Amino acid sequence: MSELPGPDLVERARAIAPLIAREADEIERTRRLTPVVVSSLIENGLYRALLPQSLDGAEVPIEIFMQMLEEIAKADASTAWCLGQCSVCAMIAASLDRDTAQEIFNTAPGILAWGAIAHEARAVAGGYRVTARWDFASGSRQASWLGAHVRILSADGASRKNADGSPEVRTILFPAASATLHDVWQAIGLAGTGTDSYEVSDLFIPERFTAFRDVPSGLRETGPLYRIGTGSAFSLGFAAVSLGVARATLDAAIALAREKRPSLTAGAMRDNGAVQGLIGRTEGDLRAARAYLYATATAMWRDLCATGEFGAAHRSAVRLAATWTIHQSTKVVDTAYHMAGATAVFRSNPFERRFRDMHAIAQQIQARDSHYEDVGKAIVAGG
Repeated sequence: MSELPGPDLVERARAIAPLIAREADEIERTRRLTPVVVSSLIENGLYRALLPQSLDGAEVPIEIFMQMLEEIAKADASTAWCLGQCSVCAMIAASLDRDTAQEIFNTAPGILAWGAIAHEARAVAGGYRVTARWDFASGSRQASWLGAHVRILSADGASRKNADGSPEVRTILFPAASATLHDVWQAIGLAGTGTDSYEVSDLFIPERFTAFRDVPSGLRETGPLYRIGTGSAFSLGFAAVSLGVARATLDAAIALAREKRPSLTAGAMRDNGAVQGLIGRTEGDLRAARAYLYATATAMWRDLCATGEFGAAHRSAVRLAATWTIHQSTKVVDTAYHMAGATAVFRSNPFERRFRDMHAIAQQIQARDSHYEDVGKAIVAGG
């Protein structure tokens, strides 16, 4: 296992970004991260950003994780998305016993991926049995382990309940070799993520390979990072990915404006007052979105480190900032795309794929319009 970094993860991400950019066309064509990209991410410790230090992970503050993803996203959105997904999945290590976590994360390549919550597992002697298929497993093609979030049934088939009466949901973990992966990810954007489906049949999961996700009482690690929970970590990470895509797209439009003449009789774009104004306003929009997201993350982290608590107000603030940032990033990409004119429609230019990737990001759960309703409801209620 390579020596693992802390704050210099951002510099490492920036250093390998040119390699990732060179591989982006092949990632898009094959709908998979290329071996050289995966190897580079592993060798530089980027998959271990949110893994506990007790397991030789980096356990970085959330802002470092966000900056890391932002740098990778400037080079390729699919790579950043997979990295973000698998990094957040690694946070489950904080709820596992040390030997189990060592087996999963410190046996190369030590990458975990999972999909959406669905289906049930039945309690049996020593663990659980499950037959099910799950979707939306970004990063699963690089993973050595897979996970799933399932409702638990007792041996008699009755739904097990938590103390508050809600269904008991556990995260189960198993070697990727135990599952059948289905190649279903034919999507408009984020094509290289390999966000496929996976299936197991009558698979036995030993008790020690299960955990309660995002349940503070189940944590074995005391660091503030693990109080945030995977839901909010996903939101902040994927919002940072959207910022990286938006930054790269706007930069490409600015570079084009410096050189392009729309026609033989027209002047250069750089001398057009309308273009100049549009670039200025769009730059302001992007900087504002980034400042808001990072200010929210910084304030939350400061409070969390001081109090050890990540409450409903923090969760609401993160949700609002992440959702709004993704939507603003989408507007920036749309503006840059339209500014580029006919140039933007050709695959050989740096607009078309980023346009599709950004709109795929905007369709994910972290960008749902209903989040505004949830936050508004809390505000009206005085929360």
